[in-house]
Amino acid sequence: MKLLPICSSSKGNSCYIGSRDSGILIDAGCSYKALCQGLAAMDTGIGAVKAVLVTHSHTDHVKGLLTMTKNNDIPIYGSRETLDYLLHNSLVAGTADLHTTEELNSVQFCAEIRAFPTPHDCGGSVGYVMDFGGERLGYCTDLGEVTGEVRENLLGCRTVFIEANYEPDLLRSNPRYPTYLKQRIASDHGHLSNPASAEFCAELVKSGTVSLVLGHLSQENNTPRTAFKKVSDRLALEGAECERDYMLSVAPVSNTNGDYIVF
Repeated sequence: MKLLPICSSSKGNSCYIGSRDSGILIDAGCSYKALCQGLAAMDTGIGAVKAVLVTHSHTDHVKGLLTMTKNNDIPIYGSRETLDYLLHNSLVAGTADLHTTEELNSVQFCAEIRAFPTPHDCGGSVGYVMDFGGERLGYCTDLGEVTGEVRENLLGCRTVFIEANYEPDLLRSNPRYPTYLKQRIASDHGHLSNPASAEFCAELVKSGTVSLVLGHLSQENNTPRTAFKKVSDRLALEGAECERDYMLSVAPVSNTNGDYIVF
């Protein structure tokens, strides 16, 4: 099974999980063309996508859904609030095949898929956990803080895709961001900082996680090198060594090379 981040940033997010023949998308936040190009880079195509799991309705997570649902009959899953927003704002085709997260057991992809709430400034925001015969994969971005429900669902997952959105010093000193936006991002319903992500990654590795993917990095207030170093340095304090005790990678802004993670 492979995890392919097609795009991951504050401007667009989508991740393919599966094989060349069959898989799912989590979010479709880049153009439909970019989604197809990302899949093609892994030598697969849109026909392999059996479902799209939407985390929430912000544009950088749903941008490609309208064109996708106009051209395909792929089932779309999300919280009831998310689906209502997509319909009422014409972000999906009127004929789109929509299902709430309570119906995730109908996705014939792995042993179990479940959604859990995430603290974000968007109604119905969720993360997802997938169980592949006892080996779990967790996906969680767009959260202002790590809540008890987030911990309950992600601790013990073998692979975790987790947000590392911003470096606090870079956010504070960014002259292009107004004060209200900085406060929103740093709030407990905004985004997860590098230090907060690093602390949680330390918890995850202690609980048995062996593969960590950092995603949804801000292109304005973070860099892949900064996020990677913050997390690896924090894990080193616990005596954990990268490539010996865990694997750590950073999802690219745009992935047209077909670079993926096997789990």
